[in-house]
Amino acid sequence: MNTPDHNPALDLAFERYVELPAEKLWAAWTTPELLLPWFCPRPWTTIACEIDLRPGGIFSTVMRSPEGQEFPGIGCYLELLPNRRLVWTNALGPGFRPVPAKEVEDFFFFTGIVSFTPQGSGTRYGARVVHGTAEDCRKHAALGFEQGWGIALDQLVEFMKTR
Repeated sequence: MNTPDHNPALDLAFERYVELPAEKLWAAWTTPELLLPWFCPRPWTTIACEIDLRPGGIFSTVMRSPEGQEFPGIGCYLELLPNRRLVWTNALGPGFRPVPAKEVEDFFFFTGIVSFTPQGSGTRYGARVVHGTAEDCRKHAALGFEQGWGIALDQLVEFMKTR
């Protein structure tokens, strides 16, 4: 997913072909009851999700670790092109209001971009996360961005093939 504005010092990205139509991938990303089962790699779980699917609308999840610790994430949507592209950020809250800087050791701001490009009988799925600093990008990579997002995508495909 190397776009002309891709900066390898600030961005993490991967692409994969999946045997699902773009419409199913879009639904999995934009419908809370479809997002909950796959959004984070097992044995982690997503226990809550709120979506207001419009620019400035809330995108909020709560993930739970295997030890029971909860990690809320809140942000807002920036761009929505149904069945093609979804962009959100955790640097802004609902209504595009800036969120305060977090005093959490591993916290970082990012913008997530997911693309769905029809290809043959399936879809070319792209995930890109852009960061403001190289340090934030390194933190995200160290948390296992590509592996974690790849596992979540596998879970999404497995779940949506039954829908």
